[in-house]
Amino acid sequence: MAPPSHPRIQTVTGFEALLATPFAGRVNALCWPRTPAGDFGEIVAALGPGEGIRSLDEAQLLALTLGASGRTARDFLLADLQRLRAQGLDPELNCIHAYPRDDADAVVPTDVLSFHTDHTPIEAATWLCTYHGPASEGLPNEAARRRTEDPAIRARLLAEYGGADDAGFADFLRAHCYDLHYTPLPGTRPWSFGQGHLWRIACDWPGSPVPPCIHRAPAQHADEPRLLLIS
Repeated sequence: MAPPSHPRIQTVTGFEALLATPFAGRVNALCWPRTPAGDFGEIVAALGPGEGIRSLDEAQLLALTLGASGRTARDFLLADLQRLRAQGLDPELNCIHAYPRDDADAVVPTDVLSFHTDHTPIEAATWLCTYHGPASEGLPNEAARRRTEDPAIRARLLAEYGGADDAGFADFLRAHCYDLHYTPLPGTRPWSFGQGHLWRIACDWPGSPVPPCIHRAPAQHADEPRLLLIS
């Protein structure tokens, strides 16, 4: 699947460009489109059944018994881990069978299946690539509404806070990460990050020249684990 076309998204031709291209104007998601060779499903199958989120390291990958296509996919994964670590990043490779979920009655769900932005106190970006299974989804900022701006939700959060809509309430929203979560506007269709593409997306940090990229983890099926790199 080719990367989506949108003014918020800019494609680049290689890793160095992905690293060096600044976020500017309306762009808050950079993508290096790739069609990786190899069978990543073979890696997932070789890992066997599981539950929740399983973190993987190089030693675990190298210990897997794989055919030629699986070994090609493994080499691709290892190269991605190495190139990100060479930039001082700390990438994680996860095989995800299911994500932890918030309670169904939560006023504002804050698990990763809710559309959200990533917040950091210093300049940073989020890197990610889905190699197997459902891919992450994104929303254009102009097609989303912060959940805390919905009057009904805000009233319930105020009741939870137990005070006035003041600076203390704003601190309460930040402390619980409620202000980082969004809902699509009516009629909006999320875009897919696709499989194999390496992304660098903007975070919410003081002084950022662009708004953060709104995204979420995908809904999953029990029989289709997700193989994800994230940093």
